Amino acid sequence: MRPRSVRVAFVGWGAIARTAAELLANSPVEIVAVAVRDGSIDRPDLPAGAQLITEPGELAATAPELVAEAAGRDSVAVWGHVALEAHADYVVSSVSAFADASVLKELREAAASNNRRVVIQPGALAGVEALAAARLMGIDVVEHRIVKPPHAWLGTPAETLCALEDLTEPEAFFSAPAVEAAAAFPKNANVAMTTALAGIGPDATKITLVADPTASTNRHELHAHGAFGQLDVAIANSPLPANPKSSAMAALSLVRTIENRVNPIVI
Repeated sequence: MRPRSVRVAFVGWGAIARTAAELLANSPVEIVAVAVRDGSIDRPDLPAGAQLITEPGELAATAPELVAEAAGRDSVAVWGHVALEAHADYVVSSVSAFADASVLKELREAAASNNRRVVIQPGALAGVEALAAARLMGIDVVEHRIVKPPHAWLGTPAETLCALEDLTEPEAFFSAPAVEAAAAFPKNANVAMTTALAGIGPDATKITLVADPTASTNRHELHAHGAFGQLDVAIANSPLPANPKSSAMAALSLVRTIENRVNPIVI
């Protein structure tokens, strides 16, 4: 018996989407479309048979069953609406878009009205499923520390909050609710909103950002406690070779989310 196939469209064709497509090459996943901002750029690495599109209005004609976003927070709302209206489920990687509560509300309503789902993939984070399960019994505190080498914070507001190039020991330069962290550091703190939405919400989840000159990986340390017990999870992510600012696990989690649509056994 042949495994069920699924028609997938990618929104974005950066390092995460390209890595995911490569890993899906021998699976029963058919990549039918890739959406990009500039269609004039030559992209010889597009999957065979995939249609290159640039406008949201072109998506429905490709008949996707699943649309996977990996293009940045500004793409989440506009492509989410057309995906759901085309009766496709929508996988979100740029979860920091939900720091704007109206985006989350609108996509939730669009998913409900079209009998579809918005799926927040865990990205570079471990422990999301346990955190979401713990919420059913009750969580009192959620704290999430994001620890990266100083160079990983270059080009962000961290440059004005600490002397990145002169650090000799780890420095926590930012601590705030998840909604503020995700808004101020969208590229480095996407997972802040994932943690918040899985647990006790964006306003109650504490995010601490750390620059560590001894670090060689991007590390996430998650702590929660409540009626369920206590959860402590840490993951040290290697960067994607094609984009050191993205964790390899972000692409791997996206692949797993897509494969779960076709795998006969899902963990």
